[in-house]
Amino acid sequence: MLKLAVLVSGGGTNLQAIIDAISAGKITNACISVVISNNANAYALERARAHGIEALCISPKDFESREAFNQAFLDKLNSYNVDLVVLAGFLVVLPEMMIKEYTNRIVNIHPSLIPSFCGKGFYGLKVHEGVLARGVKVTGATVHFVDEGTDTGPIILQKAVEVEQGDTPEVLQRRVMEQAEWVILPKAIDLIANGKVSVEDGHVIIAKE
Repeated sequence: MLKLAVLVSGGGTNLQAIIDAISAGKITNACISVVISNNANAYALERARAHGIEALCISPKDFESREAFNQAFLDKLNSYNVDLVVLAGFLVVLPEMMIKEYTNRIVNIHPSLIPSFCGKGFYGLKVHEGVLARGVKVTGATVHFVDEGTDTGPIILQKAVEVEQGDTPEVLQRRVMEQAEWVILPKAIDLIANGKVSVEDGHVIIAKE
């Protein structure tokens, strides 16, 4: 059984997609051990508790330095002995020591087709604003492993979504979540949980059915 830690900062819609997929049997051989947020007011924590999942907040505001926060966060995460860390709208930059300790065991969902509209400055609505500003016709979402760069880790899954005339950033964000993020994040977790994902020479290999 793959034990997950889901890290969140806001509403937790991707967390809900994972919870629902586990309940529906779309994710097998996996369970959520803990949900951790840097924001005590994150609704994602309520979503977790409503499903009997342990949920807690570790905020940088409660520590004298970023280094102290990073160490406390890593210590708490390690205490759960999880197999996979899922970044589901987590707006904190992970420290290098955590990325090294969890090499190819941290996945992130990004709301564009990497390598387009990714990297520093591209997160949340800013991604969709960039897509619309450039007149792009197709966008989507990407699930990737996390490395020391920003959105540069090995890509696991991607799904395209059409940009429609008259879209606002908010409308496009919702469509990308519904048609791509909530589909490929649970699918990627299921593949990993069932031993079908490996990384070779910086590229993801998915075992055929």
